Amino acid sequence: MLDPDVIVIGSGPNGLVAAVRLAQKGLSVLVLESNPKRPGGAVSSDESTLPGFIHDFGAAFFPLARVSPAFRGLPLERHGVTWLNAPVESCHPALDGSSASILRMNAERSFGDSYFGTTEDTAGFERIARAHALFEPSMFRALLGPLPSWRPLFELGLLRLLRLGAWFASSTRGLSTRWFQSVAARRVLPGLSLHGDLGPDDFAGGAMAYVLALSASSVGFPVPRGGAQRLTNALITLLEMNGGQLRLGTRAERIVVRRGRAVAVRVSGGDEIKAGVGVLADTAPGALFLKLLSSEAVPGWALSGARRFRHAWGTFKLDWALAGPVPWRDERARQSATVHVGESMDDLARFTAEVRAGKVPEQPYLVVGQQSLFDPSRAPRGAHTLYAYTHVPSQLEGGWDAARERFAEQVELRIEALAPGFRALILGRKVHSPDDLGQRDENLVGGDLGGGSNRLSQQLFFRPFFPLFRYKTPVSGLYLCSSSTHPGGGTHGMCGHNAAGRLLGDAGIG
Repeated sequence: MLDPDVIVIGSGPNGLVAAVRLAQKGLSVLVLESNPKRPGGAVSSDESTLPGFIHDFGAAFFPLARVSPAFRGLPLERHGVTWLNAPVESCHPALDGSSASILRMNAERSFGDSYFGTTEDTAGFERIARAHALFEPSMFRALLGPLPSWRPLFELGLLRLLRLGAWFASSTRGLSTRWFQSVAARRVLPGLSLHGDLGPDDFAGGAMAYVLALSASSVGFPVPRGGAQRLTNALITLLEMNGGQLRLGTRAERIVVRRGRAVAVRVSGGDEIKAGVGVLADTAPGALFLKLLSSEAVPGWALSGARRFRHAWGTFKLDWALAGPVPWRDERARQSATVHVGESMDDLARFTAEVRAGKVPEQPYLVVGQQSLFDPSRAPRGAHTLYAYTHVPSQLEGGWDAARERFAEQVELRIEALAPGFRALILGRKVHSPDDLGQRDENLVGGDLGGGSNRLSQQLFFRPFFPLFRYKTPVSGLYLCSSSTHPGGGTHGMCGHNAAGRLLGDAGIG
């Protein structure tokens, strides 16, 4: 491809979704990816432990991909994506033997009427799930679309908006205490909000918890057969089918600005590639405004906003190759896509306080992924993969190299306590500290998987910072399309989809 109409910097899901949408409109699109071997950023897979064991690098479960207008509008299934679900979507066991699980509403009820803690709490959760199913499409169009999304807001209606607003503004401790009675049920929502950097007592933690819990009850926590890389590969196929191009091993060094407009991208080696219509950056705000652009091209308020932008906690992730499935004491955990490890709301609150204080947590909260239980293509016959992550401070005194093996041992012991015999099954292990994650994918700043903090002060109109919530930057023809923009983290592609729509509108292309 000679000089394209649009250059997209970064081949994460948002960059690729934006590129596909623009290519479908007839624009010539070039995607630049610095990784010389693998596109997709955090949505990728490899054999990181042993040959034949396929592990997802970052994103591993895709509820938002199944409800996102961006992905629902693409024929991914025709190009290699087959979605798989486990019998149980999320299990939350504890050492005292109590447990609560989320099942899809249309899944087989083989666990009786008390799978969500107790019979009463199960009935209560199912009432909420049935009500949610009636307005889920409108809710996700409102939450994921460009701000303000008036039409889906009107579809939801004033009374429902007020109710959702109250739930979303709640802490997960408050919401769980109002909705449920048992200790097991009450730890589910706080465990889900900790997918981000929101603890049980944080204002507005209810939003993330509600979205994850209720999408689990509708579409579940599905995975693409064969690994997350299949989703990235399908997007690349769609891009190339529409005339776009991906260039691996090509680092964007500088966005060239002339007369206030982004006109080209200078890449490693010194070549300058012109962009006739515009440039989209699937990068963190700091990388765009403080590195890719010269300070003379950016107004002072945007430089200040980029410096103020807060990334979320670091992530500590482990992948294992196992000789067999994890021998959880809890039968539902043995059939669950994800297992969330946390004893109670107070246990999760202690974990939150430790991480915020810059300490390595003593009893880490865990998100454990068991993809090979229902996707046997990920491991040799009879063997299994396992995925787990927790949150940690991005930086430690003395560095993560000195602490990584000791903390990995803590994580394994946490699982072993709930699944005696787990460690005896380990054939291989790969440890990823926050430093490791950031070195592999520059967008994972400090090991932040979500593109920035999920605190309310950095959401909606304030993501990444006001007034850049609608993707267009102060530089004409330049757009930010990463998960650092609205609607934030998660594999939904809507940051890229919305940014591409803004470019098309500015260019007068219908």
